[in-house]
Amino acid sequence: MTAPTDLAGSWVIDPAHTQIGFVARHAMITKVRGTFDTFQGNLAIDAENPAASKVSFSADLASVNTGVADRDGHLRSADFFDVENHKEMTFESTDVAINGDSGTLKGNLTIKGITQPVTVDVEIGGVTKDPFGNVRAGFEGTTTISRKDFGLTWNAPLEVGGWLVSDDIKVVLDIAAIKQ
Repeated sequence: MTAPTDLAGSWVIDPAHTQIGFVARHAMITKVRGTFDTFQGNLAIDAENPAASKVSFSADLASVNTGVADRDGHLRSADFFDVENHKEMTFESTDVAINGDSGTLKGNLTIKGITQPVTVDVEIGGVTKDPFGNVRAGFEGTTTISRKDFGLTWNAPLEVGGWLVSDDIKVVLDIAAIKQ
């Protein structure tokens, strides 16, 4: 299947209009949301052969932000991201499939030096030209990963059963990209 021709080309993720987020269940009853505030990424989309497209991404793990300084400090510690020894999280695509306004992005996600395959479900928001002459594309993506698969194993049991932090982490991507 071919991609929409207006997606063809090289793109750079616009950090001012992009959010790289995650959602974890806390104490089994509520959700905690967070983002990475420092990141970069590139897309090279082949409209004729989307499988040949490439997507790469990296995020500074020290930029994790849940809105609570103590929790962010704990996430940066050796209990979680260990930012002293592991500065960034990366993603490199291995396959891109596009079907109209949606698709899947398969690739290798590396956190704490551990690489695992992931599949991201993607919705294409469209392509437009902004008032400054930039051609922009929008994408939304979601996937769920097991944090334990990446060596993020710290947890605390709850008195009533269960765990303080869920194993499953939902990754939520709202991406704006600028054509180069």
